[in-house]
Amino acid sequence: MRTGPNKEDYIFGTRAVIESIEAGREIEKLLLLKNERNALMQELVGLARAHEIPVQYVPQEKLNRITRKNHQGAIAFISPVKYLPMAEVVTSLYEEGKNPFIMILDRVTDVRNFGAIARTCECMGVDAIVVPSRGSAMITGDAVKTSAGALNHIKVCREDNLKESINFLQDYGVTVVACTEKADKNINQVDLSGPVAILMGSEEDGISPEYLKRANASAKIPMTGNISSLNVSVAAGMAAYEVTRQRLTHK
Repeated sequence: MRTGPNKEDYIFGTRAVIESIEAGREIEKLLLLKNERNALMQELVGLARAHEIPVQYVPQEKLNRITRKNHQGAIAFISPVKYLPMAEVVTSLYEEGKNPFIMILDRVTDVRNFGAIARTCECMGVDAIVVPSRGSAMITGDAVKTSAGALNHIKVCREDNLKESINFLQDYGVTVVACTEKADKNINQVDLSGPVAILMGSEEDGISPEYLKRANASAKIPMTGNISSLNVSVAAGMAAYEVTRQRLTHK
């Protein structure tokens, strides 16, 4: 079983990473050696900041586990998809006369879950998936493979602040519905036929409380079995289906 990333998922070397950013390649995240302060590294840090690339400072050992070659203290993970600004996506949907359907993923970290969610979203007509810039699954070749290629067809927005993203959606008339087992209403009891964003939480502890209280509504997937929770990719699929079902019913 493979324990590290595919070599095609990353590039290394300070100058190589700088040139890749300047060439417009989509960088998932940047790992830099702690306490490295040479001039070229400072140039790279400034470039990453200008392009809003997530940066993580790590010890030498972590970089060496990824590659034993001369990484010079810099490894960049390449995204196979191009991220789009959520504001731009939502605005263009309204301009095209569409009824926005957004999926927000709060700290979904498992690549296979993310890929499965993307596959379902594409099938159910979701317009865009919104993820935080930190604390989310990396979109690698494995994620694209798990999504059965869906990530090549669905828009992905990486946002620095999900709280601001939720506020923006609400200001633009999008109803944000938190999908959580703690809700009182079943998801089929909430009107999802208009502009809507489904908010899904992490595999470990669900939706962050600060996002949960900002949502316009909360809804749960009705269950009658003995187990009281669902895998996040399954729950996301059920929620997306309910949106699609209501929209087809209201046509």
